[in-house]
Amino acid sequence: MTATDLPHARPALPGPPRSATLGLLARMAKDRLSVMTSVTRRYGDAVRLRLGPKSLHFFNHPDHAKHVLADNSANYLKGIGLVHARRALGDGLLTSEGEVWKAQRKTIQPVFTAKRINGKADAIAQEAAGLVARLRERRDGAPVDISAEMTGLTLGVLGRTLLDADLGAFESIGESFEAVQDQAMFEMMTLSALPTWVPLPKQLRFRRARADLDRIVARLAAERAANPTAEGDDVLSRLIEATRREVDARAGRRRMRDEMVTLLLAGHETTASTLSWTFHLLDRHPEVWERLHAEAVEVLGDRLPTYADVHRLRQTTMVLQEVMRLYPPVWLLPRLARAEDEVGGYRVAAGADVVICPYTLHRHPAFWDRPEVFDPDRFDPGRAAGRPRYAYIPFGAGPRVCVGSGLGMLEATIVTACVVRELRLATVPGYDVRPEPMLTLRVRGGLPMTVRSAG
Repeated sequence: MTATDLPHARPALPGPPRSATLGLLARMAKDRLSVMTSVTRRYGDAVRLRLGPKSLHFFNHPDHAKHVLADNSANYLKGIGLVHARRALGDGLLTSEGEVWKAQRKTIQPVFTAKRINGKADAIAQEAAGLVARLRERRDGAPVDISAEMTGLTLGVLGRTLLDADLGAFESIGESFEAVQDQAMFEMMTLSALPTWVPLPKQLRFRRARADLDRIVARLAAERAANPTAEGDDVLSRLIEATRREVDARAGRRRMRDEMVTLLLAGHETTASTLSWTFHLLDRHPEVWERLHAEAVEVLGDRLPTYADVHRLRQTTMVLQEVMRLYPPVWLLPRLARAEDEVGGYRVAAGADVVICPYTLHRHPAFWDRPEVFDPDRFDPGRAAGRPRYAYIPFGAGPRVCVGSGLGMLEATIVTACVVRELRLATVPGYDVRPEPMLTLRVRGGLPMTVRSAG
Protein backbone atom coordinates (compact mmCIF):
# COMPACT_ATOMS: atom_id res chain seq x y z
CA MET A 1 0.00 0.00 0.00
CA THR A 2 1.38 3.42 -0.94
CA ALA A 3 0.97 6.70 0.90
CA THR A 4 -1.59 7.83 -1.63
CA ASP A 5 -3.75 4.81 -0.77
CA LEU A 6 -4.02 5.83 2.87
CA PRO A 7 -7.19 7.60 4.08
CA HIS A 8 -6.86 11.37 3.98
CA ALA A 9 -3.34 11.15 2.55
CA ARG A 10 -2.21 14.39 0.97
CA PRO A 11 0.73 15.08 -1.32
CA ALA A 12 3.87 16.69 0.03
CA LEU A 13 4.52 20.28 -0.97
CA PRO A 14 7.02 20.48 -3.83
CA GLY A 15 10.02 22.74 -3.55
CA PRO A 16 13.81 23.05 -3.62
CA PRO A 17 15.62 20.12 -1.96
CA ARG A 18 17.13 20.42 1.50
CA SER A 19 20.59 20.49 -0.08
CA ALA A 20 19.68 23.84 -1.61
CA THR A 21 19.02 25.50 1.77
CA LEU A 22 22.24 27.51 2.06
CA GLY A 23 22.01 28.73 -1.50
CA LEU A 24 18.35 29.64 -1.00
CA LEU A 25 19.13 31.61 2.15
CA ALA A 26 21.86 33.51 0.31
CA ARG A 27 19.51 34.30 -2.57
CA MET A 28 16.74 35.39 -0.19
CA ALA A 29 19.10 37.79 1.54
CA LYS A 30 20.10 39.31 -1.80
CA ASP A 31 16.84 39.34 -3.79
CA ARG A 32 13.73 38.00 -2.06
CA LEU A 33 11.39 38.94 -4.88
CA SER A 34 13.26 36.98 -7.54
CA VAL A 35 13.31 33.90 -5.30
CA MET A 36 9.56 34.06 -4.71
CA THR A 37 8.93 34.58 -8.41
CA SER A 38 11.24 31.83 -9.61
CA VAL A 39 9.96 29.12 -7.27
CA THR A 40 6.35 29.67 -8.33
CA ARG A 41 7.38 29.35 -11.98
CA ARG A 42 9.25 26.13 -11.30
CA TYR A 43 7.10 24.41 -8.66
CA GLY A 44 3.61 25.90 -9.07
CA ASP A 45 1.14 27.54 -6.70
CA ALA A 46 2.15 25.64 -3.56
CA VAL A 47 5.83 25.51 -2.60
CA ARG A 48 7.87 24.49 0.42
CA LEU A 49 10.93 26.65 1.04
CA ARG A 50 13.44 25.25 3.51
CA LEU A 51 15.25 28.07 5.28
CA GLY A 52 17.57 26.57 7.87
CA PRO A 53 15.47 25.16 10.71
CA LYS A 54 12.32 26.69 9.25
CA SER A 55 10.16 25.73 6.31
CA LEU A 56 7.88 28.24 4.64
CA HIS A 57 4.62 27.00 3.13
CA PHE A 58 4.25 29.41 0.22
CA PHE A 59 0.77 29.49 -1.37
CA ASN A 60 0.16 31.51 -4.52
CA HIS A 61 -3.44 31.12 -5.70
CA PRO A 62 -6.47 33.34 -5.01
CA ASP A 63 -8.26 30.39 -3.40
CA HIS A 64 -5.30 29.86 -1.08
CA ALA A 65 -5.27 33.55 -0.11
CA LYS A 66 -9.01 33.48 0.55
CA HIS A 67 -8.72 30.44 2.80
CA VAL A 68 -5.75 31.65 4.86
CA LEU A 69 -6.65 35.34 5.12
CA ALA A 70 -10.44 35.18 5.29
CA ASP A 71 -12.25 31.85 5.49
CA ASN A 72 -10.03 30.31 8.18
CA SER A 73 -8.25 33.43 9.39
CA ALA A 74 -8.84 32.53 13.03
CA ASN A 75 -6.37 29.67 12.61
CA TYR A 76 -3.52 31.94 11.52
CA LEU A 77 -1.42 34.26 13.66
CA LYS A 78 1.02 36.85 12.37
CA GLY A 79 4.15 35.08 11.17
CA ILE A 80 7.80 35.45 10.18
CA GLY A 81 8.91 39.02 9.57
CA LEU A 82 6.12 40.62 11.56
CA VAL A 83 7.20 38.61 14.58
CA HIS A 84 10.65 40.10 14.18
CA ALA A 85 9.17 43.58 13.73
CA ARG A 86 7.59 43.26 17.19
CA ARG A 87 10.94 44.08 18.75
CA ALA A 88 10.60 47.60 17.37
CA LEU A 89 6.85 48.04 17.00
CA GLY A 90 5.74 46.19 20.12
CA ASP A 91 2.18 44.90 20.20
CA GLY A 92 0.61 47.48 17.91
CA LEU A 93 -2.22 46.83 15.47
CA LEU A 94 0.19 45.37 12.91
CA THR A 95 1.72 42.72 15.18
CA SER A 96 -0.72 42.04 18.03
CA GLU A 97 -3.10 39.08 18.29
CA GLY A 98 -6.32 37.92 19.91
CA GLU A 99 -8.12 40.10 22.42
CA VAL A 100 -5.34 42.71 22.43
CA TRP A 101 -5.74 43.18 18.67
CA LYS A 102 -9.54 43.32 18.93
CA ALA A 103 -9.37 46.02 21.60
CA GLN A 104 -6.88 48.04 19.57
CA ARG A 105 -8.94 47.75 16.40
CA LYS A 106 -12.05 48.87 18.32
CA THR A 107 -10.19 51.95 19.56
CA ILE A 108 -8.74 52.88 16.18
CA GLN A 109 -11.57 51.94 13.79
CA PRO A 110 -13.80 55.03 14.35
CA VAL A 111 -10.99 57.29 13.14
CA PHE A 112 -11.06 55.53 9.76
CA THR A 113 -14.78 55.70 9.01
CA ALA A 114 -15.51 56.77 5.44
CA LYS A 115 -17.33 59.90 6.58
CA ARG A 116 -14.43 61.10 8.73
CA ILE A 117 -11.72 60.25 6.18
CA ASN A 118 -13.62 61.86 3.31
CA GLY A 119 -13.86 65.00 5.40
CA LYS A 120 -10.07 65.19 5.38
CA ALA A 121 -9.80 65.64 1.60
CA ASP A 122 -9.26 69.39 1.95
CA ALA A 123 -6.35 68.85 4.36
CA ILE A 124 -4.80 66.34 1.97
CA ALA A 125 -5.22 68.77 -0.95
CA GLN A 126 -3.46 71.51 1.03
CA GLU A 127 -0.53 69.19 1.78
CA ALA A 128 -0.41 68.24 -1.91
CA ALA A 129 -0.37 71.91 -2.89
CA GLY A 130 2.58 72.44 -0.56
CA LEU A 131 4.42 69.55 -2.22
CA VAL A 132 3.78 70.97 -5.69
CA ALA A 133 5.06 74.37 -4.57
CA ARG A 134 8.26 72.83 -3.21
CA LEU A 135 8.83 70.84 -6.37
CA ARG A 136 8.07 73.84 -8.58
CA GLU A 137 10.96 75.65 -6.95
CA ARG A 138 13.26 72.85 -8.13
CA ARG A 139 12.20 73.03 -11.79
CA ASP A 140 15.02 72.55 -14.27
CA GLY A 141 17.47 72.19 -11.41
CA ALA A 142 19.28 69.38 -9.64
CA PRO A 143 17.41 66.07 -9.19
CA VAL A 144 15.04 65.71 -6.26
CA ASP A 145 14.71 62.52 -4.20
CA ILE A 146 11.03 61.89 -4.80
CA SER A 147 10.94 59.05 -2.26
CA ALA A 148 12.07 61.47 0.45
CA GLU A 149 9.55 64.07 -0.73
CA MET A 150 6.74 61.51 -0.61
CA THR A 151 7.77 60.47 2.88
CA GLY A 152 7.61 64.06 4.06
CA LEU A 153 4.26 64.55 2.36
CA THR A 154 2.63 61.42 3.81
CA LEU A 155 3.90 62.22 7.30
CA GLY A 156 2.35 65.65 6.96
CA VAL A 157 -0.96 64.14 5.86
CA LEU A 158 -0.85 61.58 8.66
CA GLY A 159 -0.28 64.29 11.24
CA ARG A 160 -3.17 66.42 10.00
CA THR A 161 -5.71 63.68 9.30
CA LEU A 162 -5.15 61.12 12.05
CA LEU A 163 -3.25 62.82 14.88
CA ASP A 164 -4.23 66.48 14.63
CA ALA A 165 -0.53 67.20 15.14
CA ASP A 166 2.38 68.65 13.19
CA LEU A 167 4.98 65.96 12.49
CA GLY A 168 7.24 68.37 10.63
CA ALA A 169 9.21 69.02 13.80
CA PHE A 170 10.46 65.43 13.87
CA GLU A 171 13.01 65.41 11.06
CA SER A 172 14.58 62.11 12.18
CA ILE A 173 11.41 60.06 11.99
CA GLY A 174 11.94 58.77 8.43
CA GLU A 175 15.53 57.71 9.16
CA SER A 176 14.45 56.01 12.38
CA PHE A 177 11.81 53.95 10.62
CA GLU A 178 14.33 52.95 7.97
CA ALA A 179 16.59 51.57 10.71
CA VAL A 180 13.66 49.73 12.29
CA GLN A 181 12.72 48.03 9.02
CA ASP A 182 16.32 47.20 8.23
CA GLN A 183 16.73 45.46 11.58
CA ALA A 184 13.45 43.56 11.28
CA MET A 185 14.42 42.16 7.88
CA PHE A 186 17.94 41.34 9.12
CA GLU A 187 16.51 39.33 12.02
CA MET A 188 14.07 37.62 9.67
CA MET A 189 16.77 36.56 7.22
CA THR A 190 19.13 35.38 9.99
CA LEU A 191 16.21 33.70 11.82
CA SER A 192 17.18 35.73 14.92
CA ALA A 193 20.31 33.60 15.27
CA LEU A 194 22.41 36.60 16.30
CA PRO A 195 21.84 37.78 19.91
CA THR A 196 20.39 41.27 20.10
CA TRP A 197 23.10 42.40 22.51
CA VAL A 198 25.88 41.98 19.92
CA PRO A 199 27.05 45.58 19.25
CA LEU A 200 27.02 45.47 15.47
CA PRO A 201 26.60 48.86 13.73
CA LYS A 202 23.18 47.73 12.49
CA GLN A 203 22.09 46.79 16.02
CA LEU A 204 23.36 50.05 17.49
CA ARG A 205 21.59 52.05 14.79
CA PHE A 206 18.39 50.19 15.56
CA ARG A 207 18.63 50.92 19.29
CA ARG A 208 19.11 54.62 18.61
CA ALA A 209 16.15 54.59 16.23
CA ARG A 210 13.88 52.82 18.71
CA ALA A 211 14.82 55.31 21.43
CA ASP A 212 14.15 58.18 19.03
CA LEU A 213 10.68 56.84 18.19
CA ASP A 214 9.93 56.40 21.89
CA ARG A 215 10.84 60.05 22.49
CA ILE A 216 8.66 61.23 19.61
CA VAL A 217 5.63 59.29 20.84
CA ALA A 218 6.13 60.49 24.41
CA ARG A 219 6.34 64.10 23.27
CA LEU A 220 3.21 63.82 21.09
CA ALA A 221 1.25 62.25 23.95
CA ALA A 222 2.42 64.85 26.48
CA GLU A 223 1.55 67.75 24.17
CA ARG A 224 -1.93 66.35 23.49
CA ALA A 225 -2.61 65.64 27.15
CA ALA A 226 -1.69 69.25 27.93
CA ASN A 227 -3.68 70.64 24.99
CA PRO A 228 -6.65 68.36 24.19
CA THR A 229 -8.51 68.99 20.94
CA ALA A 230 -12.12 70.11 20.95
CA GLU A 231 -13.37 67.16 18.90
CA GLY A 232 -11.22 64.48 20.50
CA ASP A 233 -11.84 62.15 17.57
CA ASP A 234 -8.24 61.75 16.37
CA VAL A 235 -6.10 58.68 17.03
CA LEU A 236 -3.94 60.36 19.66
CA SER A 237 -6.92 61.56 21.69
CA ARG A 238 -8.63 58.17 21.48
CA LEU A 239 -5.49 56.35 22.59
CA ILE A 240 -5.02 58.69 25.55
CA GLU A 241 -8.62 58.11 26.59
CA ALA A 242 -8.34 54.34 26.14
CA THR A 243 -5.13 54.06 28.13
CA ARG A 244 -6.62 56.04 31.01
CA ARG A 245 -8.94 53.08 31.58
CA GLU A 246 -6.00 50.69 31.99
CA VAL A 247 -5.65 49.35 35.52
CA ASP A 248 -1.89 49.17 35.07
CA ALA A 249 -0.72 52.68 34.12
CA ARG A 250 2.61 51.34 32.87
CA ALA A 251 0.84 48.87 30.60
CA GLY A 252 -1.32 51.71 29.33
CA ARG A 253 1.67 53.81 28.39
CA ARG A 254 3.24 50.83 26.67
CA ARG A 255 0.06 50.19 24.71
CA MET A 256 -0.05 53.80 23.53
CA ARG A 257 3.61 53.67 22.52
CA ASP A 258 3.19 50.47 20.52
CA GLU A 259 0.08 51.68 18.73
CA MET A 260 1.53 55.07 17.89
CA VAL A 261 4.81 53.70 16.53
CA THR A 262 2.87 51.23 14.39
CA LEU A 263 0.54 53.93 13.12
CA LEU A 264 3.40 56.28 12.31
CA LEU A 265 5.13 53.58 10.26
CA ALA A 266 2.14 52.04 8.48
CA GLY A 267 0.38 55.38 8.10
CA HIS A 268 3.04 56.95 5.93
CA GLU A 269 5.31 54.27 4.48
CA THR A 270 2.78 52.41 2.32
CA THR A 271 1.40 55.51 0.59
CA ALA A 272 4.84 57.07 0.17
CA SER A 273 6.03 53.90 -1.57
CA THR A 274 2.98 53.77 -3.82
CA LEU A 275 3.41 57.40 -4.87
CA SER A 276 7.11 56.91 -5.59
CA TRP A 277 6.37 53.94 -7.85
CA THR A 278 3.56 55.91 -9.49
CA PHE A 279 5.76 58.78 -10.62
CA HIS A 280 8.48 56.41 -11.80
CA LEU A 281 6.02 54.40 -13.91
CA LEU A 282 4.38 57.53 -15.32
CA ASP A 283 7.81 58.67 -16.48
CA ARG A 284 8.37 55.33 -18.21
CA HIS A 285 4.94 55.52 -19.87
CA PRO A 286 4.48 59.09 -21.14
CA GLU A 287 1.24 58.23 -22.95
CA VAL A 288 -0.31 57.37 -19.56
CA TRP A 289 1.03 60.60 -18.07
CA GLU A 290 -0.65 62.52 -20.89
CA ARG A 291 -4.00 60.92 -20.05
CA LEU A 292 -3.67 61.73 -16.37
CA HIS A 293 -2.56 65.30 -17.06
CA ALA A 294 -5.56 65.87 -19.35
CA GLU A 295 -7.92 64.37 -16.76
CA ALA A 296 -6.53 66.50 -13.94
CA VAL A 297 -6.85 69.70 -16.01
CA GLU A 298 -10.40 68.83 -17.04
CA VAL A 299 -11.63 67.80 -13.58
CA LEU A 300 -9.76 70.25 -11.40
CA GLY A 301 -9.16 73.29 -13.56
CA ASP A 302 -6.90 75.56 -11.53
CA ARG A 303 -8.35 74.85 -8.07
CA LEU A 304 -7.50 72.38 -5.32
CA PRO A 305 -9.24 68.99 -5.43
CA THR A 306 -12.23 68.24 -3.22
CA TYR A 307 -13.66 64.91 -2.18
CA ALA A 308 -16.33 65.23 -4.87
CA ASP A 309 -13.59 65.31 -7.53
CA VAL A 310 -12.06 61.99 -6.53
CA HIS A 311 -14.76 59.88 -8.16
CA ARG A 312 -14.28 61.77 -11.44
CA LEU A 313 -10.55 60.99 -11.51
CA ARG A 314 -11.16 57.53 -12.98
CA GLN A 315 -7.96 57.30 -15.01
CA THR A 316 -5.93 58.31 -11.96
CA THR A 317 -7.62 55.64 -9.86
CA MET A 318 -6.90 52.94 -12.45
CA VAL A 319 -3.26 53.98 -12.65
CA LEU A 320 -2.89 53.70 -8.88
CA GLN A 321 -4.56 50.30 -8.88
CA GLU A 322 -2.14 49.09 -11.53
CA VAL A 323 0.83 50.54 -9.64
CA MET A 324 -0.23 48.59 -6.56
CA ARG A 325 -0.66 45.46 -8.65
CA LEU A 326 2.95 45.60 -9.81
CA TYR A 327 4.34 47.00 -6.55
CA PRO A 328 1.88 46.18 -3.75
CA PRO A 329 2.70 48.23 -0.64
CA VAL A 330 2.22 45.08 1.46
CA TRP A 331 4.27 42.59 -0.58
CA LEU A 332 4.24 39.64 1.86
CA LEU A 333 1.60 38.39 4.30
CA PRO A 334 3.23 35.96 6.75
CA ARG A 335 1.14 33.72 8.98
CA LEU A 336 1.66 30.98 11.58
CA ALA A 337 -0.80 28.09 11.70
CA ARG A 338 -2.29 27.55 15.17
CA ALA A 339 -3.77 24.14 14.32
CA GLU A 340 -3.42 21.67 11.49
CA ASP A 341 -5.13 22.77 8.29
CA GLU A 342 -5.41 21.94 4.62
CA VAL A 343 -4.70 24.51 1.90
CA GLY A 344 -5.12 23.66 -1.76
CA GLY A 345 -5.10 19.95 -0.95
CA TYR A 346 -1.81 20.17 1.00
CA ARG A 347 -1.41 19.55 4.71
CA VAL A 348 -0.33 22.45 6.87
CA ALA A 349 0.90 21.27 10.26
CA ALA A 350 0.22 23.13 13.48
CA GLY A 351 3.01 25.65 14.01
CA ALA A 352 3.88 25.83 10.30
CA ASP A 353 4.97 29.13 8.73
CA VAL A 354 2.64 30.10 5.87
CA VAL A 355 3.12 33.00 3.47
CA ILE A 356 0.90 34.66 0.89
CA CYS A 357 2.82 36.96 -1.45
CA PRO A 358 0.74 39.68 -3.16
CA TYR A 359 3.75 40.54 -5.34
CA THR A 360 3.69 37.14 -7.06
CA LEU A 361 -0.07 36.70 -6.83
CA HIS A 362 -0.56 39.98 -8.70
CA ARG A 363 1.65 38.65 -11.50
CA HIS A 364 0.06 35.21 -11.78
CA PRO A 365 -0.31 34.53 -15.53
CA ALA A 366 -3.53 32.58 -15.02
CA PHE A 367 -5.31 35.69 -13.75
CA TRP A 368 -3.45 38.56 -15.39
CA ASP A 369 -2.90 39.04 -19.10
CA ARG A 370 0.71 40.14 -19.79
CA PRO A 371 1.33 40.34 -16.04
CA GLU A 372 4.68 42.16 -16.26
CA VAL A 373 3.26 44.98 -18.43
CA PHE A 374 2.06 48.26 -16.92
CA ASP A 375 -1.52 48.48 -18.21
CA PRO A 376 -3.91 50.62 -16.12
CA ASP A 377 -6.80 49.77 -18.47
CA ARG A 378 -6.91 46.27 -16.99
CA PHE A 379 -8.77 47.91 -14.09
CA ASP A 380 -11.50 49.25 -16.33
CA PRO A 381 -14.70 47.71 -14.89
CA GLY A 382 -15.40 45.91 -18.17
CA ARG A 383 -12.04 44.14 -18.16
CA ALA A 384 -12.00 43.45 -14.44
CA ALA A 385 -15.25 41.48 -14.52
CA GLY A 386 -14.75 37.82 -13.70
CA ARG A 387 -11.34 38.23 -12.10
CA PRO A 388 -11.15 36.34 -8.77
CA ARG A 389 -11.57 38.67 -5.82
CA TYR A 390 -8.44 37.40 -4.10
CA ALA A 391 -6.20 37.72 -7.15
CA TYR A 392 -5.68 41.36 -6.11
CA ILE A 393 -4.97 42.10 -2.45
CA PRO A 394 -2.69 45.17 -2.20
CA PHE A 395 -3.95 45.94 1.33
CA GLY A 396 -4.27 42.36 2.52
CA ALA A 397 -7.66 40.74 3.02
CA GLY A 398 -10.00 39.31 5.62
CA PRO A 399 -10.48 40.63 9.16
CA ARG A 400 -6.97 42.07 9.23
CA VAL A 401 -7.22 44.02 5.99
CA CYS A 402 -5.40 47.35 6.28
CA VAL A 403 -7.59 49.72 8.30
CA GLY A 404 -6.14 52.74 6.49
CA SER A 405 -6.70 51.63 2.90
CA GLY A 406 -9.43 54.23 2.29
CA LEU A 407 -7.23 57.07 3.49
CA GLY A 408 -4.30 55.76 1.46
CA MET A 409 -6.27 55.68 -1.79
CA LEU A 410 -7.79 59.11 -1.18
CA GLU A 411 -4.37 60.58 -0.46
CA ALA A 412 -2.65 58.93 -3.43
CA THR A 413 -5.40 60.03 -5.82
CA ILE A 414 -5.37 63.68 -4.74
CA VAL A 415 -1.58 63.95 -4.66
CA THR A 416 -1.10 62.29 -8.06
CA ALA A 417 -3.68 64.56 -9.70
CA CYS A 418 -2.16 67.71 -8.19
CA VAL A 419 1.36 66.82 -9.30
CA VAL A 420 0.62 65.69 -12.88
CA ARG A 421 -1.59 68.72 -13.51
CA GLU A 422 1.39 71.06 -13.11
CA LEU A 423 4.62 69.08 -13.23
CA ARG A 424 6.41 66.33 -15.09
CA LEU A 425 8.92 64.22 -13.18
CA ALA A 426 11.66 62.28 -14.95
CA THR A 427 13.89 59.60 -13.48
CA VAL A 428 17.59 60.46 -13.74
CA PRO A 429 18.96 58.71 -16.86
CA GLY A 430 20.88 55.56 -16.02
CA TYR A 431 19.61 55.37 -12.45
CA ASP A 432 18.84 51.77 -11.49
CA VAL A 433 15.33 51.76 -10.01
CA ARG A 434 14.80 48.56 -8.02
CA PRO A 435 12.24 47.42 -5.47
CA GLU A 436 13.39 46.83 -1.91
CA PRO A 437 11.11 44.40 -0.03
CA MET A 438 11.19 45.55 3.57
CA LEU A 439 8.02 45.66 5.69
CA THR A 440 6.70 47.57 2.68
CA LEU A 441 7.84 47.44 -0.96
CA ARG A 442 9.76 50.65 -1.44
CA VAL A 443 12.24 51.97 -4.01
CA ARG A 444 15.76 50.95 -3.05
CA GLY A 445 18.07 53.85 -2.27
CA GLY A 446 15.59 56.62 -3.08
CA LEU A 447 14.31 57.92 -6.41
CA PRO A 448 16.15 60.90 -7.92
CA MET A 449 13.98 62.69 -10.48
CA THR A 450 14.20 65.98 -12.31
CA VAL A 451 11.27 68.40 -12.34
CA ARG A 452 9.82 70.21 -15.35
CA SER A 453 6.64 72.13 -15.97
CA ALA A 454 3.76 70.11 -17.41
CA GLY A 455 3.33 72.40 -20.38
